[in-house]
Amino acid sequence: MGAMELVGMERITAAAELLAPVIRKTPIVASRVLSERAGTEVWLKCENLQRTGSFKPRGAYNRIANLPAEDRARGVVAASAGNHAQGVAWAATSLDITSTVFMPVGASLPKLAATKAYGAEVRQVGETIEDALDAAVEFADRTGATLIHPFDHPDVVAGQATVALEILEQIPDVGTVLVPTGGGGLIAGIAVALHHLAPQVRVIGVQAKEAAAWPGSLAAGKPVRVGRMSTMADGIAVGQPGQVPFVHVAEHVSAMVTVDEDSLSKALLLCLERAKLIVEPAGAAAVAALMSCAAADLELKGPVCAILSGGNIDPLLLTRLIGHGLSAAGRYLAVRVTISDQPGGLSALLAVVGKTGASVVDVWHARTGTWLALDEVEVSLTLETRGPNHREDVLNALTNAGYAVRAAD
Repeated sequence: MGAMELVGMERITAAAELLAPVIRKTPIVASRVLSERAGTEVWLKCENLQRTGSFKPRGAYNRIANLPAEDRARGVVAASAGNHAQGVAWAATSLDITSTVFMPVGASLPKLAATKAYGAEVRQVGETIEDALDAAVEFADRTGATLIHPFDHPDVVAGQATVALEILEQIPDVGTVLVPTGGGGLIAGIAVALHHLAPQVRVIGVQAKEAAAWPGSLAAGKPVRVGRMSTMADGIAVGQPGQVPFVHVAEHVSAMVTVDEDSLSKALLLCLERAKLIVEPAGAAAVAALMSCAAADLELKGPVCAILSGGNIDPLLLTRLIGHGLSAAGRYLAVRVTISDQPGGLSALLAVVGKTGASVVDVWHARTGTWLALDEVEVSLTLETRGPNHREDVLNALTNAGYAVRAAD
């Protein structure tokens, strides 16, 4: 395969025919709250409800199914910490091909268990995905197994492009498609398909601000590796765009925007509360863009389709993110209040809180801080509030009651 091999409609159509019997046509759901915010009709494309919980099996199955018989016999290998691992394992098992997946030692236990359950032999190597990839490449060289790249191959891009075909069938007059973007396989496929079938549609990529390799790469005219990455959206935390996706994205994608960590957590919470959909942080990136970017900045043409690219989230991480999302939305308030260490001091403080209508989630005392006088105690309160305005009302009430207050979040 040449690095610059292009993906055309013939390849995408073939992928759609191949995938039709095995891949779910995922639903779309309307979002009233996002429609009001965007000023136009917004639909959510639920790839979090795809087999294995993400869009990844589309590209993995198409890539593996197109292998020659002699390559199939030697099996396939992949390196992944999550969704690609599950996609490859499911696709290979569905095609009666052996698969080996290398995962970092710290990979999420649910994703590890799911990859094994889909039929792969899982080997944990190293601390990072790069370590796992090095081991996968060595395994491929030694055994003749085919390395299945998560995004940098025309068959993978063509498989992911089938998402766009479904969107056009479900929302024929779609004006804008927002796509969570990591290595670029999904957005490249969608952009190519829409270029051929509905060139008037704007395709906008969304990256996590703390792991955004695409803006610099597009400016440089070639894939450029980003430095340090630190984001909860591990599914789109890719250090360098793929060569194959880059050509198509540079040609056909209208814009690339970034969202911060607070926006991601608030988007995840909105999907959970309002759409009743469990989405991982990467999968919520398109919703985060709709919530945090002004509609004018995105130049939205309606109707808008935001892709929920995956829903594989560790329950422990989900618990933390719900708390983070509530705090970011002004619905949790953590404060430290210095009070007199006298009988009735705490009850007086809680009485002030009670009058504001805030609900106490947690209370903690500290008597040993060097900043405290002998007759003082610091109380840490976690309060449930009704939003940013109520949050400010609570802070003002405490201050007006004479308390020294420090916001702890």
